[in-house]
Amino acid sequence: MNYFTLPLEEWTNDFVYEWLIPVLGGFFEAISNIISFFINGVADIFTWIPPEVMSVILILLSWRLAGRGVAVFTLIGVFYLGSVNLWEDAMLTLAVVVVATLFSIIIGVPLGILSAKSETLDKVVRPILDFMQTLPSFVYLIPAILLFGLGEVPAVISTFVFATPPAVRMTSLAIRQVPADMVEAAKAFGSTSWQMLTKVQLPVAVPTIMAGINQTIMLALSMAVIASMIGAPGLGSTVLAGISSVNVGLGLVGGLGIVVLAIILDRITQGLGQKN
Repeated sequence: MNYFTLPLEEWTNDFVYEWLIPVLGGFFEAISNIISFFINGVADIFTWIPPEVMSVILILLSWRLAGRGVAVFTLIGVFYLGSVNLWEDAMLTLAVVVVATLFSIIIGVPLGILSAKSETLDKVVRPILDFMQTLPSFVYLIPAILLFGLGEVPAVISTFVFATPPAVRMTSLAIRQVPADMVEAAKAFGSTSWQMLTKVQLPVAVPTIMAGINQTIMLALSMAVIASMIGAPGLGSTVLAGISSVNVGLGLVGGLGIVVLAIILDRITQGLGQKN
């Protein structure tokens, strides 16, 4: 059933190669330099800290926020990462996840708050989030490579696009679910919109917002292997090497490293949300 031909491919290529890259190439290069600065800085810190010190930090965080059982798992997990020589790769993956998650929080949480307060903005944002979540993750890699080249920068960009929707959705849901009687009481006492947000809505909404951030971190980690295809360093590159060489053992070693890191971050962020 081909009633007419839609030259979407040609239109897209003309837009990208004849206008977007020639006109905005310098802008994307500046963004790439900024993101690269952040990633390299965080990665340098994580790899500069001695593994023993970083392990103690993770174990203490797990114990304080998630309990003794998670602390024991963290102890076993860091021993595993060290025993299979994946500690540095784990820190590089953690750096990418941290930077991508920070960008997701900085943009996603305020956007979620605004969409909760504006039905018009919510109607605009919702289909965009649907598009971001349903578009196959491999498709993100094409424009990321074209605009930012290979390496950790396009990896952060593609991870950000893939992982931001939960932060926006859960923040919007959290603000909307604040009990109406609390909002009315705050209004009755003469609270301004800013006071209402900071002293009533956000404190009540923090657990749900943290659940969204937790999902953002998990989605960011799930992109580790895919992002390694465009040069992202870390555990994903180990798994990709195992796939490329049909080395089941290497793939298992790298995959378990991602699982260990994911569970540790998941339990710590869950505990942080419950503490609030």
